[in-house]
Amino acid sequence: MVKAWYMDNETTDQRLEHHRNPPEFITLEELYNKTGVEYFSLNVHTYTTDGVLDKIKKERGYSYEDEMVCSKECLANYEEKIKSFFTEHLHTDEEIRFILDGSGYFDVRDGSDQWIRIAVSAGDMIVIPSGIYHRFTLDTNNYIKAKRFFIGEPVWLPHNRPADDMECRQRYLEKLHKGFVAAH
Repeated sequence: MVKAWYMDNETTDQRLEHHRNPPEFITLEELYNKTGVEYFSLNVHTYTTDGVLDKIKKERGYSYEDEMVCSKECLANYEEKIKSFFTEHLHTDEEIRFILDGSGYFDVRDGSDQWIRIAVSAGDMIVIPSGIYHRFTLDTNNYIKAKRFFIGEPVWLPHNRPADDMECRQRYLEKLHKGFVAAH
């Protein structure tokens, strides 16, 4: 089960669990209301046959998927890639990740520009909205295997902060101001 909490603005070692002491945990509903990040819990042992993932893919229009493994053994230029994933950025499309194995952290900015850390592990699926500033890193296990989903052709391009003038960022800020409406 995913956990989310506010964290300090730590930038030195992305694999440490820097957070306020005591941590200020938030619920999934609060996470959604504050950021637009959606969460789904899937069974990693039955997702290929139980129809839950297929229903989500159909409802949301996900037409492309692949799998990726992020570890020292499987990722070329590991240290460089981890640093690039941890650089604060946004995308013009949603970022959808279904964790099959391992664990890691997605950090997202709330409306007050504070970091919220989302700890994900096997069975967690999150949808990070287009236009939100975020970053990713592994935890101390240094391993994650995930499915990635896209609507149409995949767009891999991150836009590093600042990117406030981008149309996707303006749309995101408008949704943040008006309130998010879940797609499910």
